[in-house]
Amino acid sequence: MKLDEIDKKLLNILQQNAKLTTKEIAFRLEMSNTAIHERIKRLEREEVISKYVALLDTEKINKNFLVFCHVKLIQHNKEHITKFEKEILKLDEVLECIHVSGDYDYILKIYVSNMKEYRSFLINKLTTIKVITSTQSTFMINQVKNNTSISLL
Repeated sequence: MKLDEIDKKLLNILQQNAKLTTKEIAFRLEMSNTAIHERIKRLEREEVISKYVALLDTEKINKNFLVFCHVKLIQHNKEHITKFEKEILKLDEVLECIHVSGDYDYILKIYVSNMKEYRSFLINKLTTIKVITSTQSTFMINQVKNNTSISLL
């Protein structure tokens, strides 16, 4: 699907605030409500827009201990990859799991309350996955930038 300039502007607006009404977006883009509504529906149908979410303040929900955990599998083959990915999908603490190249096979983005909770997660959940050979954890000191939108213009 080819995105035109209006689609890109529309997507940038929605990434900043998906709760805006069609009327508010139409006003910003100087278009009719109907035209905006039809574009949004088309972008949803084409799965350019995959879902709408609420972003939470991690401090206010006491989940502001951010860990990046590098995971190495015993062997990098189809069986181990499939097993690991199936198991990792069950872990609510893991917000992102990215298959990467380099010294490690995966990077996990994990939010928990504190070091004690992370230790419990590591011992009782993550390291029980039998295809993992090693992990290395890196802890957030300060978040300098956290952006959820992808610039399209």
